[in-house]
Formats: sequence, structure tokens, C-alpha cells
Amino acid sequence: MIKVQNLAKVFGAKRAVDGVSFSVERGEVLGFLGPNGAGKSTTMRMITGFIPPSAGTASVGGFDVVAQPIQAKRLVGYLPENAPAYTDMTVHGFLNFAAEIRGLTGDAKKKAVYRVVEMCFLESVLHQSVETLSKGYRHRTCFAQSIIHDPEVLVLDEPTDGLDPNQKHEVRQLIRRMGEKKAIIFSTHILEEVDASCSRVIIIDRGRVVANGTPDELRARSDWAGAVTLRVGGLTGAAARDQLGRIPEVKHISIVAEDPSGVSVRVYPKPSATRQLARVIGEATHGWRIEELHTEEGRLDEVFRNITMPDTVNAREEKE
Repeated sequence: MIKVQNLAKVFGAKRAVDGVSFSVERGEVLGFLGPNGAGKSTTMRMITGFIPPSAGTASVGGFDVVAQPIQAKRLVGYLPENAPAYTDMTVHGFLNFAAEIRGLTGDAKKKAVYRVVEMCFLESVLHQSVETLSKGYRHRTCFAQSIIHDPEVLVLDEPTDGLDPNQKHEVRQLIRRMGEKKAIIFSTHILEEVDASCSRVIIIDRGRVVANGTPDELRARSDWAGAVTLRVGGLTGAAARDQLGRIPEVKHISIVAEDPSGVSVRVYPKPSATRQLARVIGEATHGWRIEELHTEEGRLDEVFRNITMPDTVNAREEKE
């Protein structure tokens, strides 16, 4: 439904997007991650036809966004950054206006407005002017306009920005449900939304795609993936490090905490030993008084930092 090939955007001397390529199928929710200034919003604006690309192509439903803009835009619902809206209109008036410019009239328009008001929980503010709304309700109103024509493709720029925890949960659930039948791409800085809503993730940095995979595939790239944390009674950190360091499957060891009663240690595996490290440690520490032992999951925040800030991460690890 969305196909991007070698997309690029240049603003003067700055290359904001540099050869980005990816696709999004129907039934897929793609999380678009990246640090500030990475090119997320610029890429999404080109996909929606809001700004033209400097090079490359983007198509929606098989329609090129430059050569066939009307056909492509009919398929797209777009929630821009900062949720812009006509502030002098009421919520009801704004949604009616959005429905009309999408070609809806009569009963179809009424049903569409009623549907999005119910989906986005706007009943209590329906007759307020947009300028009097809280940031959360204003964002929900703009989200409602993006889905009023029941589009096949949704492009959402920070869809939970400004929402409280309950509202965020509602929007994530809504995105997940709609993602079963639509193609959705949304940008976010909130990594927990990846697990809550996404079937696939792209990380973009300095205008280039630097990672592309499912949340589980990205987590598997974490140093924490398969690491084992254990608490051993009656042992010093030095003794634990010495014994565990002899295990061939161990990459490195960190002392989490140490006191007179014992030590907590985290053991990081070599890539080939991720799934078996806990068993190997159990065999190698026979006779130890192990009070706690558990295997860690990979962490998306660590993967994100490793990919987008490798120099900083490597410098910190060398210092440690």
C-alpha cells in the first residue's frame, strides 16, 4: 500500500532524507523511530504529498504521489505533527468540514462524523471551539479528521503527543485494531508504543534507514538479549568474575551490586550462546549458593542508542 524507493529531500545544504526505501503492506503497522532531526516528519510529508521529494519515488496504493497526487491522497488519512486545526471552528464544525472536503455528503457525512466522534471519545467537547480544547482533545480532534473518510492508509506523526496515559492507551488500541485492515505508518519517540502497536519497526538516523525489522528482531540485537542476572550468597565480586569469566560462552561480566552477604552479577553472552547461557552458568557454578537467577530480555532503548549514538555508547562502555 505504501512503497518508497530511494526517497531524498534536500533543503539548501542540508540533506534531510537520504535514499530511504521501504514498503508497508495492508494489515501492517510500521513504527517509524529516530532521534530529533533524523528525517521522520520530512519522509512522512513526502509520502502524503505535502512536500515534493528532491529525488526518488513514493506511491500509495499504486499511485505515485507526484504524478497522480489526487488518486494517492484519496487513500490517505494524515495526522500531521502538532495537530493543526481551524481554531475558530467547533469540533463538530471542523469534522463536518473535513468530511465535506473528503467528498462526503448527506447521511454518509453524518455517519462518518458520528463514527469518528465515538471512536475518538469527543462527545463531551463536540460543541466547543477548537481553541478552547486541551492539547489532548485537540490532538484527538485532528486524529478524528484523519480517519473520517475511512482511509486505506494512515500516516500519523506522533499520534499520542500530548495525551495522558489513559488517552495514549485508547489511541494505541485504536491503531492496533485499524492496523488489521489498513496500512499504517506512525512516528514516535516513545519506545513502549512499539510493543503496544507495531508489527514492524524502522529506525532512521541522519536521513537514512539504519534498522528494519520486527520488535523481537530488533530486541535480539540488544546486548541484554539472553544476559543472565544472578545473586550469589557468600561470594565476592572478584571471585564471581573470575569463575564466570572462564566460561567460553561469556562475552563480558558486570557487577550489579556487592555487599558482605553476597554479590549480584550480570553475565552477557556471546551471540552464539544467547539461549543456553543460563544452563551453562548453572552447570559451571555447582556448589554456589544462588539466591536468584533470571534471563534478561533485549531492550529496544539500548538498541536504539547503539544504532543512533554508537560513538557515545562505545566511549561509555570503554570507560566502564
